[in-house]
Amino acid sequence: MTLLQLRYIVKIVECGSMNEASHELYVSQPALSSSVKELENELGIEIFTRHSQGIALTVDGAEFLTYARQVLDQADLLEERYKHAKPRKQLCTVSTQHYMFAVEAFVEMINSIKSDEYEFTIRETRTRDIINQTANMQSDLGIIYLSDFNKDVIGKLLREKHLSFHPLFRAPLHVFLARTNPLASKKRITMEDLKPYPFIQYEQGEEGSFYFYEEAVWPDYSPKQINVTDRATILNFIIGLNGYTVCTGIDNGDLNNEKIVTVPLESDETMLVGWITNERAKLSAAAETYLGKLKSVVSDHGYTLID
Repeated sequence: MTLLQLRYIVKIVECGSMNEASHELYVSQPALSSSVKELENELGIEIFTRHSQGIALTVDGAEFLTYARQVLDQADLLEERYKHAKPRKQLCTVSTQHYMFAVEAFVEMINSIKSDEYEFTIRETRTRDIINQTANMQSDLGIIYLSDFNKDVIGKLLREKHLSFHPLFRAPLHVFLARTNPLASKKRITMEDLKPYPFIQYEQGEEGSFYFYEEAVWPDYSPKQINVTDRATILNFIIGLNGYTVCTGIDNGDLNNEKIVTVPLESDETMLVGWITNERAKLSAAAETYLGKLKSVVSDHGYTLID
């Protein structure tokens, strides 16, 4: 079935005869009749009945005509949008774990874009969703981390979904605490020190497992544990409930430095933060700009980029 065949059917109905339709379409009548017959054979229906007075739509043909017109209307919209289109909108979609530096870079990317029109999306979401959205090309790229603990499981999933992991920087672990927390003045903190305080982590859904956690380490047992889905909530709980979470240690104005501090965690584990892309996709110009801003932000925060 082709758009041309659909246009033939609609024109025949408008003209009321094959002969008149062939004249308006600049197609010979035998060629037009042959095209209609091929379509009927392909679909296994009869669209027209033929008689000495001309042709008429069958019941199947009348139903088919309504669908054909819908398809042609959509095709016309596509042509109008792209064939005679003005310059395209700048587009970029990023899926990321809950990293403030990722948002900071996104803001800088938008501010640098010289375009009258754009449509940008950033999703702070679950680890598995980041992987799926990048694999399905719903996002240009995703931002996740690998550790000694999760790299085999996450790496296998990335390979299965034809995704490439590009290292960005390696971060030692830090604890995010309220400035009023008794541990806030320590040079380094151990997991043993943190036992009395609520552990706050990002919820990963029913399909989540330890391998998908955003926190590279967690307590063996925590009598006080809170699962959240967004970054604003986790920051409020750190302040309001004197809780803690574990992350890269990169902070910015979102943290409200008067109320929250980051303290290095005593741990051999690190987070290898990087970006993932679909091996079959080419990054848009806006996505390339975002990557440049991302590297600049990370570098400005004092971390060494991995080439």
